[in-house]
Amino acid sequence: MRTAILVFLLASPAVAFEFEAIEGGTIDFDALPGPVLVVNTASRCGFTDQYAGLQELHERYADRGLTVLAVPSDAFRQELDSDAAVAEFCEVNYGLTIPMTTITDVTGADAHPFYRWLADTHGVQPRWNFNKALISTDGELVRFDGAGTRPLAPPLVAAIEDALAR
Repeated sequence: MRTAILVFLLASPAVAFEFEAIEGGTIDFDALPGPVLVVNTASRCGFTDQYAGLQELHERYADRGLTVLAVPSDAFRQELDSDAAVAEFCEVNYGLTIPMTTITDVTGADAHPFYRWLADTHGVQPRWNFNKALISTDGELVRFDGAGTRPLAPPLVAAIEDALAR
């Protein structure tokens, strides 16, 4: 039975996933109003300044249905030690108001089911912090970008606008 559930989850679109929210409760993909930009983040990384761009995307597109979801992870040993420290760092340094998960595994055997789905179904996985997965309203992967793609990069913004138009 356990194998059947795992196979179902791996074959399902991303709407089947939920994350633990950093402030408590859960973030359930099927309850979100539109596309989701899922970004694995870290507070002590050379790309940490991308939080500012993620916040700008949120401010620009949230009212049209985009959810920008930060997924703090210590997969690359650059995250703070606790959820509380991450939340405080992001609020103080970036004024972050985007939804954020608890510190989550994004690679390896203990990776969150969403990240296992990306790897097993689409052959992509974070190779560093600030990798971006744009998920359509119907739960399909639209695009996957590495850390070198800034949140406001024109190709990513165009893909977001296209996903919002569907």
